[in-house]
Parts: sequence; structure tokens; C-alpha cells
Amino acid sequence: MPIPSSIDEVQQRLSETGYVCGRALATVVFLSLKLGRPLFLEGEAGVGKTEIAKALAACLGRRLIRLQCYEGLDASSAVYEWNFPAQMIAIRTAEAQGGADRAALNTELFGPDFLIERPLLQAMRPDENGAPILLIDELDRTDEPFEAFLLEALSDFQVTIPEIGTIKAPEPPIVILTSNRTREVHDALKRRCLYHWVDYPDFAREVEILNARAPEVPENLSREIIAFVQALRTEDIFKKPGVAETIDWAKCLLALDVVDLSPEVISDTLGAILKYQDDIAKIEGGEAKRLLDEAKAGLETA
Repeated sequence: MPIPSSIDEVQQRLSETGYVCGRALATVVFLSLKLGRPLFLEGEAGVGKTEIAKALAACLGRRLIRLQCYEGLDASSAVYEWNFPAQMIAIRTAEAQGGADRAALNTELFGPDFLIERPLLQAMRPDENGAPILLIDELDRTDEPFEAFLLEALSDFQVTIPEIGTIKAPEPPIVILTSNRTREVHDALKRRCLYHWVDYPDFAREVEILNARAPEVPENLSREIIAFVQALRTEDIFKKPGVAETIDWAKCLLALDVVDLSPEVISDTLGAILKYQDDIAKIEGGEAKRLLDEAKAGLETA
């Protein structure tokens, strides 16, 4: 499927997948697709950075390849590995048969049959549906040496395997990098990308998002949920709930047949929106009632 021809089309096609985004995010997505530049998204956890890659893959009909980053991730784990158990079996089999041609065996052992392709190498391969979406998720969890390697890989869209040679993408993948900003990513990598900070949505947009992702939730309950969550984000807590938590909480309340928020219901279900015990202990009880009263008062005056 061809890439969108306008910013409005980006918004429309993403909304068809259930992803609601503002004009600014749609603009940078459009430019990334149009110019073939990687897109670097920063923001708090749960605001929809990863979901944008999934939504793009769905609306473009492209394969989504995800590289989940973690501390200690190195180039070999991100690009390729050799299937050592299978290689050992092949060696033992050749020895048992006797008279094996060592040169031929070596060529076979380091050939495609024993190569395990990891996300970066997979993204360099041609695809009949067009260049895949390469999601490099939570880049801030990796170490600086991996960033340096990634800088080279994203500059030339090619990787080198010593036993095989250089593999270059016939068509560069659509690259989306995300970061929760637990540490700063090097400027050299950011310069290769278009950048956007994904913030918490305002009230109207979060209502729209919840309606798209959980349409079965009644309108009045949706508004109460979002008003409470947005009030909660103004509190001094360790981890503020993201949009993902808003959606999860709404589905939990729906499963409990809740039609109207109350301090008791909130205290019983805080684990759906807060993930640290200190935050839960701080909000449950009297604080939950205060925030709920403020949220409902705000809805009445809106």
C-alpha cells in the first residue's frame, strides 16, 4: 500500500487502525515517510510511542519488525547469530560419514541454513509488501557502544557479516526509534532522525482515544475516568499513568459493571493505573475522594 500523500491522510489512515494523533505528530510521521528519514520519538511510558509503529504497519500493510532494547544488547544479538547446535550436529554427521570436504563443510556451516536472522538483518531483506517497519523500542535502555553501531547501520542501511559479507537493504526500512528518556541519547544519532516529543494528550484527545480503543465504555464513565486520570497526573507521584493505563483501567471498570466512579471503586482498582505501592498508598482513601471531587467539579464547569 502506498504511503499517505498528505498529513490529513496520515491522520485518517491511522485513525482507521484506532490510533488517534494530533496534527504535529501526523506531520512528523508524514515527513519521515516522505523523506525516508528515521523517526525518533521520546516521551513518558504509555503515551503511544510503540503503538504508532504498530498502527503504521497496519495502515501501510507492511511487516513490523521489533527490536526490543535492553542493557547489554550488542550488535551480534541485534543483527544475527549462528545456530551453533545445528552446526555441531552437521560437523558430527560429516565426521561419521567420513571423507568430508573441509572447505565445502565450512561453506555450508556458515551459509543461510545456519544463519539466525535478528531484527536488524531481517529489516534489510526485501519484502513483497514493501520496506518493513523497523521499531527500535526503548533505545535509552542500551549502552553507548550499541548506539554507535546503530548510527552506522542507519546511515547506510547495511550490515556486515564477516563470514558472508555486506548485506545492503534494496529499499531502506521505515525506522521508528523510541525512548522513555531514562538517559540522554547521543546527539549524533538524533541528528540522523526527525524528532518528536510525544506528550500526554489533552482531555478532548484522550476522550477520543478511549472511545476509539474501548468504544463499549459509556460516554459519561469515559469522561469521569479521563478527568480523574488527568487530575492524578498533576500529583507528585513516582510514575504517572499513561494513556495505556487509562485504557486498561476503563476496561477493568467495564468488567466490574461500574457505571459511575466512587472513591471505593477507585481504591479497589488503583493497581490498573498505578504500578508502585508507594503511589497507591498515597492516593487511596481520602486522596482518591479529593481527586474525584475535583475531577467531577471540572466536568460540571466544562
